[in-house]
Amino acid sequence: MKFGPVPTAQAQGSVLAHSVALPEGRLRKGKMLDADDIAALLNSDINAIIVATLEHGDSGEDAAAEQLADALLAGSRGLRRSAAFTGRVNLIAQSEGVAMLDVSALHAVNAFDPMITVATVPPHHQLRRGDMVATIKIISYAVPQVAVSRAALAAQGAITVAPPILKTATLIITEIAGGAGEKGREAIESRLTALGVALSQVLIVPHTLGALAAAIRAAEAPLVLILTGSATSDIHDVAPSALVAAGGHVTRFGMPVDPGNLLFLGALGAAQVIGLPGCARSPALNGADWVLARIVCGVPVTAQDIAAMGVGGLLKEIPTRPQPRRPRSPAQQDITAD
Repeated sequence: MKFGPVPTAQAQGSVLAHSVALPEGRLRKGKMLDADDIAALLNSDINAIIVATLEHGDSGEDAAAEQLADALLAGSRGLRRSAAFTGRVNLIAQSEGVAMLDVSALHAVNAFDPMITVATVPPHHQLRRGDMVATIKIISYAVPQVAVSRAALAAQGAITVAPPILKTATLIITEIAGGAGEKGREAIESRLTALGVALSQVLIVPHTLGALAAAIRAAEAPLVLILTGSATSDIHDVAPSALVAAGGHVTRFGMPVDPGNLLFLGALGAAQVIGLPGCARSPALNGADWVLARIVCGVPVTAQDIAAMGVGGLLKEIPTRPQPRRPRSPAQQDITAD
């Protein structure tokens, strides 16, 4: 592609680099100039303009963006794309789910030519139907077709959406004297609803090992969420011990995400079990959201996966949770955010 000033009379078929105001209207940048445009410019005594002129082997910005978008969609699921406009195509989620990204492939796509770019949400980002998952932008008005072809080959299937596979959940709430009671149930149900999961069973039991173990065994859904009246502070505390007593196991206790440190993950038979941190009572983002979304969408979460969440795991502060960690006012002393 050639870029720069040319005599207006020689610019037909080139792409206008900068908008030009004319008496009869504005010529917008990015427009491919036709004979009428050239005449209008000359009639306004504009005898030289800055244009981009495609050369043999070049692909125009919209065509290049569409080719790359189609390659990303090939073999993917849960995505649709917008029409190309000014060298941009957006990839949109067709359902709830989490973003599954081939990070190495996307790095390769962005390395072929600086003018070919793909920007995405983070890996495993929770999505709603209609959310933008990625945007493809060709920065210049044209790029070499050979670079587009190489990028498209690397991009195939690099972005997909894992949809929810679990449809129902059981919430178990333990009670202690003077505790939070059912506070947080609405926030948790909203999280599930956003993932297309129905809260089919709510069990409220005393905060004792025996009562909680019985409730875990009585849970009917493939996903069991435990919200304790007292914060779980050790793997041998009531909630993890109750899961083991019920015949299950704990995969991981604690996570390097704040708020959200006091989460535990385990299983009982085929059912996935998440011990929620106290901050799950708030609708604000916390570590439990990262684990919940993946579990609901059938994305395996290992102890190593949780350990790797620490980089980027310092989440936004909420009003009830001072910055690490300023003294709290008396009114905040009894609020558990972990």
